[in-house]
Amino acid sequence: MELPTALYLPGDDGGFTATPLTIGPWDVTLQHAGPPAALLLREAERVSGIEGGQTVRLAYDICGPVPVGPVRVRGSVVRPGRRVELVETVLEVGERPLMRLSAWRMRTRADDPAAAVARDAEPHPAPLEPAGSRPEVPAFFTTDVAYHRALEWRFAEGSFNAPGPATAWTRTRSELVAGEPMTPLQHLLVMTDAASGISAALDWNTATFANVDLGVALHRPPRGEWLGMAARTVLGGTGAAQCFAVLFDEAGPIGRSSQSLFVEPRAQA
Repeated sequence: MELPTALYLPGDDGGFTATPLTIGPWDVTLQHAGPPAALLLREAERVSGIEGGQTVRLAYDICGPVPVGPVRVRGSVVRPGRRVELVETVLEVGERPLMRLSAWRMRTRADDPAAAVARDAEPHPAPLEPAGSRPEVPAFFTTDVAYHRALEWRFAEGSFNAPGPATAWTRTRSELVAGEPMTPLQHLLVMTDAASGISAALDWNTATFANVDLGVALHRPPRGEWLGMAARTVLGGTGAAQCFAVLFDEAGPIGRSSQSLFVEPRAQA
């Protein structure tokens, strides 16, 4: 099976065209939110005024489904500063904004040895390393080339294909934008929106549980080839749910994510 080499192809007009690797699980014409989240992060770092800074909080609002096709992103520094700044980026199709990111970035300094010791003492969220975890492909995508092929998935606990909490490792199989290696933070954003997918509390065939937002808070940047998340979805019983995940790399935890889910019965064909 030959896969696209990137999630997005850059256009001559400054926009991007999504490849089939962005296709989500609910509709083959719509993107999974992970790839556009990473594209918005890329733009936030591009317009940032703090060179080499650390992105510490990312708040995404998903205003509408993003079609598989041409998209544009724009960004601006809302609150400039030498030490901290607030950056906003927007993804649009035509004139319609479909996803928005508000990101706080900070100036960094050399790693504090005391902080490194505390980090090393914290238990790792994954019970197994990537090499000992189980490779798995989700059964609920309706086309073989889609979002799930952009990453290699290995499960330390739980499963794509059974309900309940799960802990999974991922590594990249593609570039974000053609011609550019995917950075660890971009990889993290491509992965993290799938937290509610790996920890699904309902049957994919009978219910939809799409998220309307994504929040990521990081105490340090991700590093290395393998990144992962330990995710749990909590149903509210009223058509709303929340998904929470601990994010990590091979050295240990790096932060947390949250998603608000809109739950409803799935229309039967």
